[in-house]
Amino acid sequence: MSSPFPTPDPPRVRFGAEMRRLRETAQLSQAAVAARLGCTQTQVSRLESATRTPSKSDAERLDRLFGSGESEYFVRLHRRITARSGGPTWFRGWAEEIEPAALVLRSWDPLLIPGLLRTESYARHLFGNGLWNASGEVEKRVEACMRRRRILDRDDPPLLLVLIDAGVLRRRVGNPGVMREQLGYLLEMAEKATVSVQIVDPDCTAGLAGAFMIAELPHEQPDVVHADSPVQGQITADGDFVASIWNRYEAIRKWTYPENMSLKMIEEARREWT
Repeated sequence: MSSPFPTPDPPRVRFGAEMRRLRETAQLSQAAVAARLGCTQTQVSRLESATRTPSKSDAERLDRLFGSGESEYFVRLHRRITARSGGPTWFRGWAEEIEPAALVLRSWDPLLIPGLLRTESYARHLFGNGLWNASGEVEKRVEACMRRRRILDRDDPPLLLVLIDAGVLRRRVGNPGVMREQLGYLLEMAEKATVSVQIVDPDCTAGLAGAFMIAELPHEQPDVVHADSPVQGQITADGDFVASIWNRYEAIRKWTYPENMSLKMIEEARREWT
């Protein structure tokens, strides 16, 4: 089965592919490699399938196991993973591997315009007033946000189904001009056949626990969830967790306005930002 990820492969996918290639060349089973690395076969499988981020010690052990003349091969691949700029480490696996592979992305946000639909100005004001205003860090995060948007311009973009709390339309980020531009961009993106934006009634309480996204992946892979939090989000395919998020999504969806009404609400809010 060919990889669902676009080329060039993200660093974590490359790490896993090279690990599998060298293991198979050496005619070793996953269990045999696990025994040599001092971990479980499941951990080896997750490294190879890029569902687990390798540690530096993983890389060093693999170099000792498969090393020849190029003794720091996996260490260098590991540096590429950790050196990727433009977002917290825990989120990169989602933005670089899950989102680009998804067939359908379902999103809920009770506080902000979701990342895939943010303008550059909105993102810059958001990050600049947050915890990442160290020199150069804001621009890295803005650039990462703009890179994420590219999946919506592909020839085969995922279907993006966005639910946004009505209060987000009038929550000021930056100045009124930034908000006008942002809501205009939201309307522009909603014209795409693969993007649906619906506004959720402010009386809905089912989504108050926080923002989340559900990724539906190809090849009958299990759904993956990204659930937000003030400090560090959670990315998981755990069946119980995913089912819980799906239940919340369906509960929120009952409070959505029809798409045509939602777009009128966005346009009305855009005009108010003068």
